[in-house]
Amino acid sequence: MNIMGIVLAAGQGKRMKSKLYKVLHKVCGKPMVGHVVTALKNINTSRTVVIVGHGAEAVQSYLGDQVEYALQAQQHLVRDMPSCRRRICLAGKRD
Repeated sequence: MNIMGIVLAAGQGKRMKSKLYKVLHKVCGKPMVGHVVTALKNINTSRTVVIVGHGAEAVQSYLGDQVEYALQAQQHLVRDMPSCRRRICLAGKRD
């Protein structure tokens, strides 16, 4: 079975009142997004796409080439995720 992981990492984190991008805040010594990507690797996802926006360069610098990236140029709400997921799946369709 092919399992695809999609990680939402584009938020600004305004309520956190920090200059550090939300998903790069450490939990148990590791950035939050790192925990999510590790968990997805542990379940053998065939593909992991991290949706980046605010702070994209910092997130990409941390994660490197272990995942694919999709840029969310305009900040949308999580309710927009179904259409975003469809675009990612269609763009990366593999034969």
